[in-house]
Amino acid sequence: MERIVDADYLVVGAGATGMAFTDALIDHTKARVALVDRRHAVGGHWLDAYPFVRLHQASAFYGVASTLLGGGLVQSRGPEAGLHERADAPEICAYYSHLLGGRLLESGRVEFLANCDYTADRRVRSRISGKQFTVPPQCRIVDARYLAPSIPADTAPPFEVADGARVIPVNGLAHLAEGASQYVIVGSGKSATDACIWLLARGVDAAQIVWVRPRDPWMLNRAVVQPDPTVVLGMAADIMEAAGTATSLENLFLRLEDAGIMVRIDRAFTPTMAKTPTLATWELEQLRTIEHVVRLGHVRLVERGRITLEEGAVTLAKDAIVVHCAASGLQYPPNVPIWGRTAITLQPIRAGFPCFGAALAGYVEATRSDDAEKNRLCPPTPYPNSLADWARMNLLGTRATMSFGSQPDIKEWANGVALNPARVPPEQDRSAALNAVLGRLQVQVPRGLAALAELI
Repeated sequence: MERIVDADYLVVGAGATGMAFTDALIDHTKARVALVDRRHAVGGHWLDAYPFVRLHQASAFYGVASTLLGGGLVQSRGPEAGLHERADAPEICAYYSHLLGGRLLESGRVEFLANCDYTADRRVRSRISGKQFTVPPQCRIVDARYLAPSIPADTAPPFEVADGARVIPVNGLAHLAEGASQYVIVGSGKSATDACIWLLARGVDAAQIVWVRPRDPWMLNRAVVQPDPTVVLGMAADIMEAAGTATSLENLFLRLEDAGIMVRIDRAFTPTMAKTPTLATWELEQLRTIEHVVRLGHVRLVERGRITLEEGAVTLAKDAIVVHCAASGLQYPPNVPIWGRTAITLQPIRAGFPCFGAALAGYVEATRSDDAEKNRLCPPTPYPNSLADWARMNLLGTRATMSFGSQPDIKEWANGVALNPARVPPEQDRSAALNAVLGRLQVQVPRGLAALAELI
């Protein structure tokens, strides 16, 4: 006889968004939650991440609402002195493990079903024992996998690999037993920049690195994405001001570059990709030392001593190691209402910052009863890929912020959560600089939103 899951909510996916939603939900209700994940532990893709990965944003912006990731510290030494700490993969996995074993399980209202798959017929099946669990009709499904990222460790290279070619995912770099005279980094995003920085830090000469970039990326200057409302809201005001005067999307990004918000690796090329992870200036300087950049489209075939792309071919060293960083990472399915007929589908609400969006959805689920009202307050925001996507994300995200911020209790909750990049302290605790920024925002947001709508 199949066991019936004893829960009010079944959260499918125990990664960052599933954990943030669950944490906020149990904090404000007496609901019982079953977390189900195909992996052996909580933490999602961080369990499979490459060993040298770090958050590209401050630790304070990641995790769950109830428990700060890290110590909220500012780095005092090294190339990022003055910027907030960024957790690495082991720290993130330990954080989620301690959160599950402590706060969640000790509540007596959370159960973790590890190594299990959820199926559309409302069943959960163990990958280990084969046993199945039935999800009762009154149990609400929460889909925390809708935007689950694809990473090189569990994504095959999107190109053909001939016999004899040395191709490894970025995870394999740290485990190499024998190096090479040449390293070929395939990809334009954060994994690729991390791989390049890691190689340079281990004594690989920049001349030994070939960087295959199908598209050049725009990235955010990490210094303007910090847990300081004056800094973050100042950036938001600058974005809206730049949008209000921009003549095109390309011009908008150039204005943001001049304002110190956006960076690009090669100023001779105008980027077309705008997933916009953050990048520090010291990383930018190192990446600019890599001069052998291949811009011939996507890779089609890797052979020993040769790589064939959409628009040509490049000769490589015979012992070259090709590093696959070409998984898409962020996913781009269509936005759907978060509160749907069959499931709650977790998506960002404020532009970016998925942990805050999931925690906000958990709070709103706990404090409102009408799904239509929840959807009105918390419309989803897409992840960006192109310049137009980025502009649309900021347009929709700002509108969403104005929507949920119109509710006094949500506003109070959001301003007390470290995950919220734009939380504002009480009026008596605001500095003159912050008040000046808030005044700028009041003027620039209406103009900026109107301009962003025109630009896209």
